[in-house]
Amino acid sequence: MSDAVSRLAEVKAKIAAAECEARRAAGSVTLVAVSKTFDAADIRPVIAAGQRVFGENRVQEAQGKWPALRQDRPDLELHLIGPLQSNKAKEAVALFDVIETVDREKIAAELAKEIARQGKAPKLYVQVNTGSEPQKAGIEPREAVAFVTRCREVHGLAIDGLMCIPPVEENPGPHFALLEKLAREAGVEKLSMGMSSDYEIAVAFGATSVRVGSAIFGTR
Repeated sequence: MSDAVSRLAEVKAKIAAAECEARRAAGSVTLVAVSKTFDAADIRPVIAAGQRVFGENRVQEAQGKWPALRQDRPDLELHLIGPLQSNKAKEAVALFDVIETVDREKIAAELAKEIARQGKAPKLYVQVNTGSEPQKAGIEPREAVAFVTRCREVHGLAIDGLMCIPPVEENPGPHFALLEKLAREAGVEKLSMGMSSDYEIAVAFGATSVRVGSAIFGTR
């Protein structure tokens, strides 16, 4: 058994325990295994161990490894969890099942155009910058609900969820609570929050998916 496979089992067990502790239904949280910077040889054992949902940060990197991996496993689900440039919208719509980083009007417009052109509609999440960090992508919390509404009414996009990355030096709990509140106000059901250092906390605050990379694949 590879190290990644044993760590995958540990993460799944901790998610299950966190679900139980929060009195949530077993299996209500989806594990997104973040495979950015790791190549196909590192990923295949994790797929063989039963993991089906993966996250990548960059469109170009994902293009280099996932088409071949998906030839063997067409049931794999791929999430884009890194910032999306508008000139990569075409490739993102073609490759990803979920795009978690919709955060500005230009991206919404480009995605709407490509979804109409390709006839393929990945699920879309709005990224919220819960800590209002200037260096970080994401829409400001005070603008999030209105932005979801514009995505729907102006661009015709179905928004399925919200995503956040709390500031590393802060307690993530208040950020997760804020995202859950915004999701209720916006009328979306999916909450992508929690990473390797805080995914168990995220489960307690209502995460429907957690993005775990280094706790599975090791340090990059």
